[in-house]
Amino acid sequence: MHDLRHHGDAEVRDDGSALIDLAVNVRSGTPPAWLRERIAGSLAGLAAYPDGRTARAAVAARHGLPVERVLLTAGAAEAFVLLARALKVSRPVVVHPQFTEPEAALRDAGHTVDRVLLREEDGFRLDPGAVPGAADLVVIGNPTNPTSVLHPAETVVRLARPGRTLVVDEAFLDAVPGEREALAGRTDVPGLVVLRSLTKTWGLAGLRVGYVLAGPETIGLLARAQPLWPVSTPALAAAEACVGPGALAEAEEAARRTAADRSRLLAGLGEFADRGVRAVEGAEGPFVLLQLPHAAAVRERLRALGFAVRRGDTFPGLDRRWLRVAVRDRGTTDAFLEALGRALDDAG
Repeated sequence: MHDLRHHGDAEVRDDGSALIDLAVNVRSGTPPAWLRERIAGSLAGLAAYPDGRTARAAVAARHGLPVERVLLTAGAAEAFVLLARALKVSRPVVVHPQFTEPEAALRDAGHTVDRVLLREEDGFRLDPGAVPGAADLVVIGNPTNPTSVLHPAETVVRLARPGRTLVVDEAFLDAVPGEREALAGRTDVPGLVVLRSLTKTWGLAGLRVGYVLAGPETIGLLARAQPLWPVSTPALAAAEACVGPGALAEAEEAARRTAADRSRLLAGLGEFADRGVRAVEGAEGPFVLLQLPHAAAVRERLRALGFAVRRGDTFPGLDRRWLRVAVRDRGTTDAFLEALGRALDDAG
């Protein structure tokens, strides 16, 4: 049984707090100083109840949508809970391996969840035909955590049909240069719900801020399931700041640096191919998924050498042969690769 509640932050709690963190996919060196200042400036307004209208309008403008198609949430995780509780569905399907909170939220809300497992031999690429036609809710990540696969937008769109809600988790899409294959902003796809998070690129995991893009009727259902004032004043200030033109340009530059850093990591991992280390091909996210011998022992040895990586066996569709590694800067990557070589020696 997979532990759907295990996440990368568990690797760096308590005795892992001093480790170099390659388990959590939040961009290092964040939040930037200008964003911290914007958030700090909002504290003067804490005596008033939060008013999300300005931030909601800013998010809508960022995606070229009317405000009726936007809902601000306390992180994308809240959105999964709202969808599970508010939508009347009878056959939800989650495409795995992917982030496990959507399935956990659906199960907590009393739903029986079917799984579609993408195949290792296919490079974990989406086959729309594998999703049952009777599914009235389908959840998929793009790019997908933990595989780092970016599915073509039009392949994902093939999952849409009348009477079905198609939930696309784009929490890492702003880490892809040019936001290739994004569906955020599309209004021509029936039943489309897109989730976005500001956590990863901007280092706001502790603030909890994200949003949902969907048709007005779906947004209304989700909004009625929310508690009053669900997003704090500092989180609203952050949301408005992170969708402005300057922030979007900074995010694009960060995405390009991440792509370069990922290429270096993948090249270094390729040096261990003769020792059974294999990365999933075509990675496009700020992390890579590795298959390697003795993965559990290697993970423990890496901890002893000062590095935390994410175990893969808690993701449906994966097992103990897999680890997920976050993309970091050149110096951190080189140090990790040296440690990985030592860990492989010791585990073998």
